[in-house]
Amino acid sequence: MYLGLDLGTSGVKAMLIDGDQRIIGSANGSLDVSRPHSGWSEQEPAHWIRATEEAVTGLKAKHPKELAAVKGIGLSGQMHGATLLDASDKVLRPCILWNDTRSHIEAAALDADPRFRKLTGNIVFPGFTAPKLAWVAKNEPEIFAKVAKVLLPKDYLRLWLTGEHISEMSDSAGTSWLDTGKRAWSSELLAATNLDEKQMPTLVEGTEQGGKLRAELASAWGISGDVVVAGGAGDNAASACGMGTVSDGAAFVSLGTSGVLFAANAAYLPKPESAVHAFCHALPNTWHQMGVILSATDALNWHSSVTGKSAADLTGELGESLKAPSGVTFLPYLSGERTPHNDAVIRGAFIGLEHESSRAVLTQAVLEGVSFAIRDNLEALRSAGTDISRVTAIGGGSRSRYWLASIATALGVPVDLPADGDFGAAFGAARLGLIAATGADPVAVCAPPVTAGTIEPVAALSSAYEDAYKRYRSVYPAIKSLVH
Repeated sequence: MYLGLDLGTSGVKAMLIDGDQRIIGSANGSLDVSRPHSGWSEQEPAHWIRATEEAVTGLKAKHPKELAAVKGIGLSGQMHGATLLDASDKVLRPCILWNDTRSHIEAAALDADPRFRKLTGNIVFPGFTAPKLAWVAKNEPEIFAKVAKVLLPKDYLRLWLTGEHISEMSDSAGTSWLDTGKRAWSSELLAATNLDEKQMPTLVEGTEQGGKLRAELASAWGISGDVVVAGGAGDNAASACGMGTVSDGAAFVSLGTSGVLFAANAAYLPKPESAVHAFCHALPNTWHQMGVILSATDALNWHSSVTGKSAADLTGELGESLKAPSGVTFLPYLSGERTPHNDAVIRGAFIGLEHESSRAVLTQAVLEGVSFAIRDNLEALRSAGTDISRVTAIGGGSRSRYWLASIATALGVPVDLPADGDFGAAFGAARLGLIAATGADPVAVCAPPVTAGTIEPVAALSSAYEDAYKRYRSVYPAIKSLVH
């Protein structure tokens, strides 16, 4: 048996799979986020351990024999968080999370240093780890002076599991300290934030061994014998392992609260000015590119809250057959935008409203707006050297066939729907645990799920969609000066 542990923002998910990758069971432990000031987002690392124990205890209650047979554990986690430890591994302050924006001034200052984009292949975003340490140095110097180790959230969980300070490439690529092409810490970038390599964890590949489960925990969980803990992955790379998005050109689109267009690459292809993330993948000698929009289903949920109709009712009013764009354009920038604009200040808009603009017309515009934002991501990935010939759709928004037809037509590529199953980060982490424990071929283990169906672009509407996309593209520069 193999155990995947996914440390998310709202909870920890534990999943057990067998040697044939059949899911035996899963359980969850809950987490809360603390927001002591505007723009702050924090969690106590002790709560991650409590939630993990809750999840594993839940699995043990239902599957004690299977848990006892675990030979490998894989870790996945929310990226970018700054967990600060002193010389005795005591936590110095609550972890500053990925969605904390307090260090935007420090991020801009680091991003202005050309070495960061050159070596990491990415813009220094406020959510990344390095600017958080610069903020601590400036605002909490007495804490900064005691920092002996900086760990990402899942790697603090690893410290508890194994007693070792270890990270891996995919998560570390989101710190702004990794030389992403060389897959190694950059002493130059660390020095720019008054840190050095001694304060960083050792690096392994996601498929390699990254410690062994401590005897006390193994005993408490009813496990005998050695249990290998894999390097693991950041949450998006782990989800890609679960989805089988590991070979060059394979891609998925995730329609969750935010939207992600993720493509696996056999080479390192940075283009930071496009606001595309270029990170290491969880598999050796593999990288990935990722475009991110901040409001995908969040945009539809906002529309739902304004109209008083459920998201399912709103999309249901459109029917199954894709309609030509109406002339109403929606920008889904409700909380700013990441790719391609890197603009935290821009806000959303409806443009082209008229007396005939019914609720259904506005719903259609919201779905099209998200589809065109994902098209922006595709164009950004293409400009960075990645061509995508088809995508697999995941996330809550993928339940709407209309929306998927809109995305297929906006992107001009087929959208595959996976057969029912849980192919998320916990499953990907369990796969990495299996690989690390058995030495199995990573690409063979991380196979894509069976495709249940494919939604093709609607050829008759491709020209109308192209015109609507050009209209959408022209709105951002037109309203930027009104918002900034």
